[in-house]
Amino acid sequence: MQLATTCRGKARLIASLAPVFALISALMLLAPTAKPARAQSEPENNKRYLSPIEMALSPDGRLLYVVCQASDELRVVDIQSGKVVDVVPVGHVPRGIVLSPDGRQIYVTNAWSDTVSVIDAATLKVVRTLPTGLEPTGIVSDRSGQTLYVANRLSNDISVIDVNTGQETKRLLAGQGASYLALSPDGKWIYGTHIYPNHGAFRAQPNSEITVIDTARQAVVERKRLHNVAGVFHVALSADGKLGVATQLRPKNLIPLAHVEHGWVFGDSLTLFGEDVGGTVQVPIDELDRYFALPWGVAITPDKAKMFVTTAGSENVTVIDVRKLLGFARTRPQSFVNDLSASANYVTARIPVGHNPRGTLLSQDGKRLYVANRLDDNLSVIDTSTERVVSTIDLGGPRTVSALRRGEQIFFTANYAFQGQFGCANCHLDATIDGLQWDLEPDGFGKDIVDNRSLENLAGTEPFKWNGGNPDMPTECGPRTEKFFYRSQSYNQQELTDLVTFVYALPYRPNRYRMANGELTPAQERGKAIFERTTYKNGQPIPQKNQCAFCHSGPKYTNQQQFDVGTAKSTDRSPLVDVPQLSNTVYSGPYLHDGSARSLEEIWTVFNPKDTHGVSNDLTKDELNDLIEYLKTL
Repeated sequence: MQLATTCRGKARLIASLAPVFALISALMLLAPTAKPARAQSEPENNKRYLSPIEMALSPDGRLLYVVCQASDELRVVDIQSGKVVDVVPVGHVPRGIVLSPDGRQIYVTNAWSDTVSVIDAATLKVVRTLPTGLEPTGIVSDRSGQTLYVANRLSNDISVIDVNTGQETKRLLAGQGASYLALSPDGKWIYGTHIYPNHGAFRAQPNSEITVIDTARQAVVERKRLHNVAGVFHVALSADGKLGVATQLRPKNLIPLAHVEHGWVFGDSLTLFGEDVGGTVQVPIDELDRYFALPWGVAITPDKAKMFVTTAGSENVTVIDVRKLLGFARTRPQSFVNDLSASANYVTARIPVGHNPRGTLLSQDGKRLYVANRLDDNLSVIDTSTERVVSTIDLGGPRTVSALRRGEQIFFTANYAFQGQFGCANCHLDATIDGLQWDLEPDGFGKDIVDNRSLENLAGTEPFKWNGGNPDMPTECGPRTEKFFYRSQSYNQQELTDLVTFVYALPYRPNRYRMANGELTPAQERGKAIFERTTYKNGQPIPQKNQCAFCHSGPKYTNQQQFDVGTAKSTDRSPLVDVPQLSNTVYSGPYLHDGSARSLEEIWTVFNPKDTHGVSNDLTKDELNDLIEYLKTL
């Protein structure tokens, strides 16, 4: 579901309460972190939701280490008793985990702190904190334990960290939104994925990659191209190293998003690679009349008999017979990734689990599969032979479900759409963007191509849609969603209220371009002067409507009006564009209403030839760079 495009209104009462919801939700997000010692014994009203997302197993198989994203913790579970036995505070918004080869160190990435917490496995204390790139997510250690590799989602690269010194030795260029990593069983290769498509030609099919690193050389040696793929998540290798698999989305964003009941908006699929298949082979996991949204985590049993895939939007685990999958793939001379009858040949079961299942982890013998149900604060334990949930491990989060949590569950599920095809989180991956442009039916076929806008801290930026057509968030998320997108009854009044509560509560990610003391660098100061100028270099006044600071005014840098800034295309019904907020704009590329500018620089070089979108033609290259440096701080 895309912010720039959704939905005609519901009750004005809900609209009037939206700021109240935002305030309540913001206060909830700012609640103090739960004390680390024995979180289960805390009073209910002092607890925070946990949001377990990834797991690792101790070398003896006795302890399960669970990364809890919302509470900034690592929770330690005794597998035999199924109880939490310890809680370790880490950095802000932890996302990834790996153990050192000897099991003595636990490494946890902290996405919003730009660090890795190093935990002593014996004492369960953080003993060091290592710097990384921007928004570290996935992490692996090499076989020697001397080097860590960390995928950085916002800097689009992979940090190479010397464990002894704790310092980065280099950065390796990865795909846009670098996120997940896997080490080959022989330790020779690291495979990395990324959640946003790589920048390409405007309105061309999106493309992604699996980045391959040679650990001996500490260098990228291959980029496995993934055609028509945007959104690649976990990657896993079989025990013999001959089969690799990555979970992914194949968006249908170049054609009008219409008639959901006659075709699908996203192809939920896998990419297979390695000796068993040769090259890369994309395979679907959807069915003819059912869809399995947001394939995320993946695990292959030690004997390579089965593959398990969490579908985060569908609340289940897909079970695949690997032998049948490989046999089917080898006998098909043509690509079958768009053949919705194919999955019947290798998918053997769909196991219901909790809300928003993410990370998966197999026991050492492959008999148990652990699944992190992010929005239920628990783990499903699956018997891999019977393919059934045999127990659920409660991690100790709040028993009550708040309006904010209900809204989050609604945002991340695909259960409201016809046949469960997609949900809000399909376009707003992890409540951010998807880096894509969409042709949406309510605007007319082939009309008003729109870029996906950020959801961060939206209160006070109304109206919504790129044309300003939706006055408030209940309108944005309401009945037009069910009519044009979901093709179903969709939300009732309470559900819509809960969803609005969650969306309005989404905070800003930390801005890494601001100095800690709030001061600006000399370049940023010069850029600020350009942003706020009211005259040309020759002293003549710049018309008010063409001054950057006029349109982009107020606390969130939008005057909430619509203007013609000369960026309209032949496909646009009107040249008027809603003034977007600029806070954290550095993280939301590509740019302009239709995503045609691949960078901030292109806005004023390629797409502003007549100075209709601010005055930039009298700027030198250095001055334009200064302006961009300032915009990054907003």
